[in-house]
Amino acid sequence: MAIRRRASIKKRRQDKKRHLHNIVVRNELKKAIKKFQALVAEKNVTEAKTLIQQVFSKLDKAAKKGIIHKRHADRKKSRLAKQLLKKA
Repeated sequence: MAIRRRASIKKRRQDKKRHLHNIVVRNELKKAIKKFQALVAEKNVTEAKTLIQQVFSKLDKAAKKGIIHKRHADRKKSRLAKQLLKKA
């Protein structure tokens, strides 16, 4: 019985750690997307083109790690690319 208890305590500790890390990654992703959308709104296309690569990379990494779903990342990438093309 004691082994199960120790295992559950460790699992909770690991889950908390992962949860905090996932929150950090999601927040970084949101900040990058908002920064990109601000550049697009200002019609600063050259900077937006360089930033979109970083945003795509962050989306792909988050999807690969299971922080967001792959289709969610693909949908975001598609919509962001559309925004950029509209302003270009």
